[in-house]
Amino acid sequence: MSSSRPDSLADPFVTALNTPLDLSQSLEPPRASYLSPSSETAVSPRDSYADTPDNVSPLVPENEKRDAIAYTQESREEPVLRKRSILRRPLFWLIAFAALTIVVLAVVLPVYFVVIKHHNNSTVGTSAGGSGDGNGNPPPPGTTTTGGNGSVITTADGTKFTYLNPFGGIWVDNPNDPFNNGAYPNSWTPPLNSSWTWGVDKVYGVNLGGLFVLEPFITPALYQKYPGSVDEWTLSTLMAADTASGGLQQLETHYNTFITEQDIAEIAGAGLNWIRLPIPFWAVEKWDFEPFLEKVCWPYILRVLQWARKYGIRVNLDLHTIPGSQNGYNHSGKSGSVNFLNGVMGLANAQRALDYIRIITEFISQPEWVDVVPVFSIVNEALLSTIGTDQIISFYLLAHDMIRNITGYGEGHGPYIAIHDGFLGTAAWAGFLQGSDRIILDIHPYFAFDAQTDWPPIATGTGLSAGGIWPQQACSAWGPDMNTSQTAFGVTIAGEFSDGYNDCGLYLTGVGNTVSYGTSCSPFLDASQWNSSMIAGLNEFTLASMDALQNWFFWTWKVGNSSTTNSVQSPLWSYQLGLQYGWIPTDPRTAIGTCAALGVTGPQFNGVYLPYQTGGPGAGTIVAASVTSYGQYPPTPINGLTAGAIQSLIPTYTSTSAVPTLPPPTLSPSPSPSVNVGNGWFDSRDTGLAPTQVQGCTYPNAWDAVSSPMPTALCPSTGGATPVTPPTPVTTSISVTPPTPVPTSTSVTTTSATTSLA
Repeated sequence: MSSSRPDSLADPFVTALNTPLDLSQSLEPPRASYLSPSSETAVSPRDSYADTPDNVSPLVPENEKRDAIAYTQESREEPVLRKRSILRRPLFWLIAFAALTIVVLAVVLPVYFVVIKHHNNSTVGTSAGGSGDGNGNPPPPGTTTTGGNGSVITTADGTKFTYLNPFGGIWVDNPNDPFNNGAYPNSWTPPLNSSWTWGVDKVYGVNLGGLFVLEPFITPALYQKYPGSVDEWTLSTLMAADTASGGLQQLETHYNTFITEQDIAEIAGAGLNWIRLPIPFWAVEKWDFEPFLEKVCWPYILRVLQWARKYGIRVNLDLHTIPGSQNGYNHSGKSGSVNFLNGVMGLANAQRALDYIRIITEFISQPEWVDVVPVFSIVNEALLSTIGTDQIISFYLLAHDMIRNITGYGEGHGPYIAIHDGFLGTAAWAGFLQGSDRIILDIHPYFAFDAQTDWPPIATGTGLSAGGIWPQQACSAWGPDMNTSQTAFGVTIAGEFSDGYNDCGLYLTGVGNTVSYGTSCSPFLDASQWNSSMIAGLNEFTLASMDALQNWFFWTWKVGNSSTTNSVQSPLWSYQLGLQYGWIPTDPRTAIGTCAALGVTGPQFNGVYLPYQTGGPGAGTIVAASVTSYGQYPPTPINGLTAGAIQSLIPTYTSTSAVPTLPPPTLSPSPSPSVNVGNGWFDSRDTGLAPTQVQGCTYPNAWDAVSSPMPTALCPSTGGATPVTPPTPVTTSISVTPPTPVPTSTSVTTTSATTSLA
């Protein structure tokens, strides 16, 4: 059988909160008032909020200023200055004076425009502007452009908007230095080219959900157009058949328009400093039996990363889908069964997943991207009640060693590795893989999916009574766990949370589950009808959630309109809409102290992690007990097999195929020839091939193989296929190499998840 690999602080309301909005006005796309097309005067609070005690952090790092000055001097130096034999000639002094003038201007002008003028621009919004002609027209090619509050942005398609950022952030864009990391989104966030200090710096972030992984409740119009679509698998199948509408290329239109540069600018202007960017594995490739649009989203992913760089926003890159599905949810690519590390095709799908993690790691570890993407979430929401905890830990240990063998060990060598708690809660992960190198625990706390049927009201008044039980519940349920986990595990973040205290929203619990958008939920589907009590309650709930979670990413930045109502029908999940209507704070720092004000107390984290947890001494030297417990790969047993199945006969792939390397961006305008854009591969020693099907072997459906009949013999008969092998270790730290599958037991039984990890 041939391989199936393809060839290829808050804004005031302008009206009373209880006044319904004019429904004739389109809400697409909703825009925060602080980033309107027209400039408004705003005073920067930069001097009021400092990230150093003496408040002397420069607007642009000294090394950036030195680089700019050196570049200018080199391009303008006069060779006549070296001729010392004509010191007494008047002509020499005239030439020397002129050269000196040029040098002085070369030093003063960059400092003036980047530092002094920028500082003035940050405090006088309406008169501010970036480099250029003052009318938003782009400067000459090769000129560094930078600006702050009130500057006019001209996008690649010629669209102009005013960048309103009252928090002292600056953007940087230089066609001849496209990987310049000097920007920062606000005064309390270090520039991209400066260190992020976990325990000191705080993550205030949003997800860009629905952009590259299409969820029905975030992009309802696409699903409404194709009845019967319930996930991206069925949507892609139905869309591909609709050639009259453009087939699957309709998705490229979505990639190009759903999130724009102005969205990223708004995120920076909202006091946020991170985005979590969910991406699908088919950004790398798909196999022939999968209906997804292959590779097309990758250039748009790079465009988002470049926009993030421009505005100084860090990115948590999230591999949101896994071959075979890691949870059976619609946002995994295909709803239904779990076929990752579970069932007959569980190991084969894990091989593909590991290779995609490898390929993405190689790309983002390149020097051009390592400062923009400091965190890589390798598997989103693996369903451990099905997969098993021991099984996923074995995979995580293997992935950890593979990643660190690519990047090297310790701070500054590649991204942090984020793993989801698998819905077990933070306590289950205490002491996880002690000595590992920079692993983050990611939790997704939601009240909406707690299987409640009767939610207490949140519109209970304004002032101290706002929000009913919900603000205090957020503080009590989440705050203590987050503080404890940062001591017991290490860096802990909330990669997702929302204002969805109930499960109301169009398609929120899936297409066809009309309970979430039926009569009982109708009051929660239209934010334009909410009164002041509702807005105040949601605002207090939001502040409490942010304070309790400390380092967070709201799910999600934007929810698209329903095609039937031309409005957002899941408003509790849209940060952008919350900013527009007033239940999301325009300055996330106002959340600090909310839980204490509500009387919620508990354990506190002192802000200091163990050295190994942030890449310090000991990072990468995993304790022997963990290696003994979880170092065997493939793990045993694999769940989801028929009774009496022989695990050694589980189908696997062979690593004999070419690796689909991710390409660098095509930059426009083209930078100078000296600019290195990279080749997509950080570690040249990593020469292993990619997994593919073994010729002549028959495989079950990779996305629906749970409890499928097991093969009765190895294929090929000479032995099992070889799993993906990590590159040779580069340090003396403990490394785990996956062995060739061998018979380890005569039967497989399902085991429950463990309650603690070591």
